[in-house]
Amino acid sequence: MRVAVVGAGGWGEHHARIFSRREDTDLVAVCGRTPARTQARAAMYGATPYTDLDEMLRTERPELITVCLPNEDHYDVTLKLVRTGVPLLVEKPLVFDLAEADTLISEAGDRFFAINFNHRYAEPVRRAKALTDAGELGDLIFATWRFGGEANYGRSPHANLIETQCHGFDMLEHLVGPISAVSAHLTDKTYGAFSTLALAVDFENRAVGTMLGTYDSSYAYPDTQRIEINGTKGRLVIHDTVRALTFSKAGDPVEQRWHSTYFDDEARNFGGTFDRHVDALLTALRAGDQPPVHARAGRRALALAHAAIQSHETGRRVRVT
Repeated sequence: MRVAVVGAGGWGEHHARIFSRREDTDLVAVCGRTPARTQARAAMYGATPYTDLDEMLRTERPELITVCLPNEDHYDVTLKLVRTGVPLLVEKPLVFDLAEADTLISEAGDRFFAINFNHRYAEPVRRAKALTDAGELGDLIFATWRFGGEANYGRSPHANLIETQCHGFDMLEHLVGPISAVSAHLTDKTYGAFSTLALAVDFENRAVGTMLGTYDSSYAYPDTQRIEINGTKGRLVIHDTVRALTFSKAGDPVEQRWHSTYFDDEARNFGGTFDRHVDALLTALRAGDQPPVHARAGRRALALAHAAIQSHETGRRVRVT
């Protein structure tokens, strides 16, 4: 399968790495805005560099295009690529504006349009999903998402909420179910943007939850990312996405713990979560199915973020349909 990567930035290197090393894909192009960086990235992974998107499309005729651009500059390029009809995988966030998100989803129709919510493919998350689906936690009561690190400065005052905590919205709904209402507290006390946020959420199944996200912290701290889910029969905790999963049964002081072992060390590699997503994505694409994580999931996370913004601005709890 002929694959082109649009974007030559930091996370874009994972796109190039994956598709250049697979036996079932051929990385034919890297398309970027900066000639020197694009040429270097393409040379590193045996692809042809382009700074003209139209020229790349005409010359290479890719069968899959992946997009990894600066967070607030997704819309125009994504819309152009959606209109080509070529299967598409985009990085989160989908966009920052709900109307733009709706246009992208509408223009794509039933074509293959995926988004990379790679946290779903972390081994602790997969095991947590299996536990909740099997009823091992009983009736779910509450869930907590916490994620903090250094700032990724952007033009939007809500960059942290939209571009980073979108993983939190997706994870809470993936593991617990649809969110029905949001109540938000945001602060801009450090550098002018709403870099730290605390949300309370209601789920349709009548569980409750919290989200705490910040750009005023550090990725160096242990458990900088943590998911906790409590049910009537047990509790699970996901530590730093890929590091560990702990599970406890109600009334039992003995804790069960998953961690990667000697021969499955790849499972603790955060970049490897994207490799796993690509496995599932290519299987679906070749079978003629819809992607395992459709771009609609990106639109959903954006809708929840906008509900949080509305809640903060009005001081009211906001229901989400």
